Amino acid sequence: MLDEIKEECGVFGIYAKTSKEELIGQVCVGLSALQHRGEESCGVAINEDGIIHFHKDVGLVSEVFTKEVQRSMPEGKMAIGHVRYSTTGGSKKENAQPMVVRHKKGNLAIVHNGNITNAVELKRELEEQGAIFTTTSDTEIICHVIVRERLKTASIEEAVKNTMKILKGAYSLLVLSPQKLIAVRDPQGFKPLCMGYLGEDIVFASESCALDITGATFERDIEPGEMVIVTNNHITVEKVLPEERKGLCVFEYIYFARPDSTIDGINVHIFREKAGRCLAQQAPVDADIVAGVPDSGNDAALGYSKESKIPYDIVFVKSKYVGRTFIQNTQNKRKKLVNLKLNPLHHTVKGKKIVLVDDSIVRGTTITRIIKALKEAGAKEVHIRVASPAFVDVCYFGTDVDKKENLIANGKTVEQIRQEIGADSLEFLSLRSLQEITKDCQVKGFCHGCFTGKYPIEVPKEIDKDRFEKIPF
Repeated sequence: MLDEIKEECGVFGIYAKTSKEELIGQVCVGLSALQHRGEESCGVAINEDGIIHFHKDVGLVSEVFTKEVQRSMPEGKMAIGHVRYSTTGGSKKENAQPMVVRHKKGNLAIVHNGNITNAVELKRELEEQGAIFTTTSDTEIICHVIVRERLKTASIEEAVKNTMKILKGAYSLLVLSPQKLIAVRDPQGFKPLCMGYLGEDIVFASESCALDITGATFERDIEPGEMVIVTNNHITVEKVLPEERKGLCVFEYIYFARPDSTIDGINVHIFREKAGRCLAQQAPVDADIVAGVPDSGNDAALGYSKESKIPYDIVFVKSKYVGRTFIQNTQNKRKKLVNLKLNPLHHTVKGKKIVLVDDSIVRGTTITRIIKALKEAGAKEVHIRVASPAFVDVCYFGTDVDKKENLIANGKTVEQIRQEIGADSLEFLSLRSLQEITKDCQVKGFCHGCFTGKYPIEVPKEIDKDRFEKIPF
């Protein structure tokens, strides 16, 4: 379980062979499958004979897209949707996606997962050219750039291609125009994006689990630097940007993605179980039971148990009706939700030596409260094993790990962290083990910046991370 960390976004899109009423329902099912990627806001845009209709609001998919709202949406052939948790831009209704604009040459809607690292420079440039901004999201900047390039070119795909050459940072995009649905992924492949088929319909999603749940079959991942254009039931693929140093966010496997997703050739559940096995080899301990911090620590805990032969058990009951704690926008709210969310099983933990496996430790506040709760419930010892290296630096590409001084591992030894959180022992997965687990990935390269301070591309220099995330665009 992450300590108050903000998350990714999720995108979903369909190009249907024929216009159909159930399009909105299919998109909502896909977005619900991606709800774990963003619980703050959501939205859908539908193309009805060249006219783009949209609905978006703050809230979960089930709250925003009631039966009444779905009935009010038109039928169509093309649609895109989004679930959001803010990285750049605040948690305001106007920042919800899709971003929909009407310009001289038509209509346009986009959904975006990622963070544009040259957003500040682009905004200044666009403002000098007369652009007016109504949100604080870098997605609106992408919209402006695409429209500007569209006025110079003969087609929307040429405009998107030019935009890809201008943007820096992380972006998995779906672009909806009057005639086309376009999917693109940045040249590092920071964020996942895949495609599949629902009968003869073409589907795009941030994770393969959304394809599974809508009944679509997985076809392939969109490659880094690639653009896929769908029009008139025909697919065109173009490699827009050359091979560069790859940088798929390794945290997709550690925490963000659902265990039933496969990203760039690696199944998330298998990855996490391997991480647990590596931890058991790297940091064995004499204990009675192994348990995971629900839910993202469970897969690694299972791997630790299998490798160590220590029985796996459940030590917490998790409330299904409390959202992810890091989604809350204040520290007090997050603390209250942690207490509501996880309740220890006293009869399981009393008198036991427990290996507790977590996916990561960021600030340390959540794991400290969890250890305290287990010991108050009678646990004899609590040994923490973390299925990722220690966080020592910030992220600029869509994961809100902020100032280094807020990270518990910054400037501290493992022993100092252990004492601070109250564990009987503490071990993190080594970077070498992490690299070994990911060696079979199709992308052949990861961003480990939050663990090493070394990034695949240049990061913003003129402003610090905190200002970059909160700058009033």
